[in-house]
Formats: sequence, C-alpha cells, structure tokens
Amino acid sequence: MKARRAHRCRLAVTLTLAMALGGCATAPPEASAPWVHAEVNRRLPPGAASTEPPAPLSDTALREALAQPLDADAAVRLALRQHPSVHARLHRLGVAEAEAWQALQWPNPGLSLGRLSQGGALSWEAGLHLDLVRLLMRPQRQRVESAKLQAERRQAAAELLRWAHATRRAWVQAVAAQEAWRYQRQVMDAAEASAELARRMEAVGNFNALQRAREQTFLAEAALGLARAEQRRHQSRERLVRQLGLWGESVDALKLPDRLPPLPATPPPSAGLEARALRERLDIDAARWTLTQSQADADLVRGTRWVDALALGRNWHRGHDEPTETGWTLSLALPVFDGAGPRVARAQALQAQRLQELAALALQARSEVREADLRLQHAHDIARLHRDALLPLRQRIADEQLLRYNGMLTGVFELLADTRAQIQAVASTIDALEAYWLAQTDLDQALIGSPGASGAEPHAAPTASSSSPSHAAVTAPH
Repeated sequence: MKARRAHRCRLAVTLTLAMALGGCATAPPEASAPWVHAEVNRRLPPGAASTEPPAPLSDTALREALAQPLDADAAVRLALRQHPSVHARLHRLGVAEAEAWQALQWPNPGLSLGRLSQGGALSWEAGLHLDLVRLLMRPQRQRVESAKLQAERRQAAAELLRWAHATRRAWVQAVAAQEAWRYQRQVMDAAEASAELARRMEAVGNFNALQRAREQTFLAEAALGLARAEQRRHQSRERLVRQLGLWGESVDALKLPDRLPPLPATPPPSAGLEARALRERLDIDAARWTLTQSQADADLVRGTRWVDALALGRNWHRGHDEPTETGWTLSLALPVFDGAGPRVARAQALQAQRLQELAALALQARSEVREADLRLQHAHDIARLHRDALLPLRQRIADEQLLRYNGMLTGVFELLADTRAQIQAVASTIDALEAYWLAQTDLDQALIGSPGASGAEPHAAPTASSSSPSHAAVTAPH
C-alpha cells in the first residue's frame, strides 16, 4: 500500500512537472495583422479598400501604380501598403501578441540544490517547487491578456485609419494647390498682357503714368500670387509624398489629377450619425475592451488578495550512508504587513477611471460627429452658392463688359476691373470646393475614430480669402 501511494505521488509530480515544462503550453494567439487589415478595409470606401494584406510594393508594381494620375482612393491604398510607419505599427502589434502569449505560459518549476556537512559527513538536498498561484489564476490572466490584446488591435486599426484619412486630406490639398498654381499662371499671363497694353497706350498718349502704375501693380501682385501658389504647391505635394512613403525616382513619377472631384448634388444625410459613431468608432471599442481588462485585473487582484505567493515543492535529502528521504513542502506568504489593500484599491480606482474615460469618450465622439457634420453641411452650401450663383454672375458681368468694350461703350479700366473681380470669384469657388472635400474627410474620420494625430501631420482646411485677387488665387484649391 505504501509503495502504491509513493508511485501515485511520483506520478503526480511527474505530470505536474510535465505540464509546467510545456507539455500543455498555451498556443500562440491568432495573428492580429489580418484582422486589422480586414477591419481597416471594412471602414474605408470601396475604392480605397485593398483585398491584399499590407505589404510593400515592388519597384515594378510601384511604377505601374504611379503611371496614371493618382486619385484619392489609390493614394490611400498606396499609403497603407508602402509607408514604413504602417508596417512599424503592425510589428508593434506583433510585440503585443508576443507579450500576451508570454503572460499565458505555464509557470516554470524552480530547482533548489543544497550541500551540508557535519564533521566529515556530507549530505545533499534537492527540491522542485511550482508556483501554484500563477497556475490557479491562469484563467483570470487569460481574460486580462485577451482584453488587452483586443484593445491593442482596435487601437492599431484606428491609427491606420487616421493615417488613411490624413493621406486623403493631403491628396485634396495637393490637387487643390496644383490647380490654384495652374490658374495663377493664367492670371499672370493676363496681367503681363495688361501691363504691355498699358505701356503701349502710354507710349501713344492714351494712358498717363498713374494708370500705367496701376497696371504694373496688378502685374506685381499677380507675380507675387504665382510665387505663393508655387510655394504652396511644392509644400502640399511634399506632404503627400511623405504620407505615401515615396522616395527617389517615385517622387518625380507621382502624377495628380487636374481637378478635385465635382461638388455632389446633396451632402450626406445627417440622420443617425451619432449612433453610428458610437457603434463603429474604434477608439470607443478599444476603450470598452480596456474597461473589460481593468475589470478582469480587479478580479485577479481580489482573487489573490490573501494568497499571492503559494508554492508546492518536492524535496529529496540524502545523507552519508543513509537512505534518501523524500517529502513535500508547501510555502505560503503570510499577509502580515501587506494585506493587499493598496493593490485592491488601485484596481478598483483604475476600473472606475476606465469607466469614466469611456463615458467621456462617448460624449466627445458625439460632439465631434455633430461638429464635422455641421461643417460639411455649411461647406456644401457655401460651395454650391459659389458654383451656382456667384461665379455665373461674375462670368455674365465679364461677358457683358466685353461686349460693351467691343462696341466702344465702356473703357478698358472697367473691363480690367471686372476681370479682376472674376479672378477673385474663381479663386473663392476653388477654395469652397476644397473646404467641402476636407470637411467630408473630417466627417469620415469622426465616424470611425478620433481625429487626433497618429504620426501624420495635421492639416488645417483653407479659408476663402477676400483680401486681393492674387491672394485669393494663391489660397485656392481647385
């Protein structure tokens, strides 16, 4: 009977050690990169989503992608596949996966060896011990690490989506600046022709010095506007290049469309935007999982409040000319000085903090969506008035003035004044269209995550200028 019991004890020890040494090791968590890729694609417009996982393009594929003018959706796809920051964020997610896997491993057994001497006699001691608290609380730790990994996945997806929307904003501004520069060149050509006409009319006595100085001032303002437009064009294009992750020959190969997309007939409907944001925003979803993690942490702390160090051991002692002695040991930390009260209080306070942070984030999300929607609605109204009212009227005035000038019913000064007013109207119309598409991008971002920075540079939406024709043309986006 004693031999049978000893055999069962040895068998139990063997099984315990086998489990601790990895016989029942935890399998690695499911890779997060495909999940993040699918989640990002689900929230991007259909044209901007990619069915392939993010991987850098080869040189040949990159040249093919840049062979045609790059639209907004293609720019987003290229940025999510090409930029090193995107891949660095995915690798950081891999680090979180490895940490979660490491935290769920079975505890390793401990080995202790001792050598004792008494006179000339030597004795040896050996022991194996196993952390029972970590083993018993493993299900709770699994809940904690699973919630932590889920929150990290959603944070990674939110950062990638912020990068995508920052790329779209950079694309809008680059296309707008390029068209403003092109239009300012036309203004410059007209100003040079006007200055040349003034010089000739002064030569034949039809212009005085004051009139010619006014035309030269218009030429100087047009030149200044062209220089500013070219500066803005280069800056916005370089910003887009950084967002796309291009370098070398691909920078010069980048082509952009001539114009921004036309203004839609109606803006998107406003109904249900707040509920949609609360349902789909990744930062709110990540905050929910963080709250779940804090709740699991609190349960874990309460479960180990009185017993946070418990080890089971198997000992062997062999003395000189004596049979080997075996036995079991159970070590327990006595909560005499530290009753884990501070740890429990900290876990409860952290749980309450996460709950209030989630409530504050929901309030912020509602406000951000309302603000972005109102900005979009107003931007659509302003752009529509520019397109349908102001610009046609300015064009009609210019045509009427040209007819009267050809019939010698008005002078060249009135014709030039109306031409300058038309220049400002065109520039303001371009500004309004750019503001609309930037507002649309901001609303899309507010619906899926916080518009906060994620490594991309913040870009402010331009405002229509009314100071001078040249300045209006410079700040125009279309």
